[in-house]
Amino acid sequence: MEIKNLKWDVILKVEWDLKWSDLKNADLRNADLKGADLTCADLEDVNLRGADLRGSNLRGVDLSGANLRLSDFQGASLINADLRGADLSDANFTDANLKGANLTDANLTDANFTGSNLRGANLVGANLRGVYLKGTILSVEWNLKGTILEK
Repeated sequence: MEIKNLKWDVILKVEWDLKWSDLKNADLRNADLKGADLTCADLEDVNLRGADLRGSNLRGVDLSGANLRLSDFQGASLINADLRGADLSDANFTDANLKGANLTDANLTDANFTGSNLRGANLVGANLRGVYLKGTILSVEWNLKGTILEK
């Protein structure tokens, strides 16, 4: 399914299957995507600021360059997700699975990763200022080259 130049100014309730969808550059601010299946969807440069993605399946999704500021990913699966250069500041990843996710150059300022799985995640060049990591599963093979780790 390909959806181009999509702009939703109202809260969207999604209850359908969006696997492999092309939502590149879509404006989905404040969208209610709770529990949605977005497996392998192309969400490059999408605006999901303030979106509710709790419990969603985002396995293998391309969210590179996306605006995900203030979004809620609690309990979501982001296994092998591409989040390169994404703005994830103030986002909630409590109990989310980000195993193998690519967070290269992502802005994670003040994001909450309580109880999440970051095993094998790539954080090269990521901004981790103020990130909350209590109970987070971390990988010993993390490459933190160029990563900002200030509190």
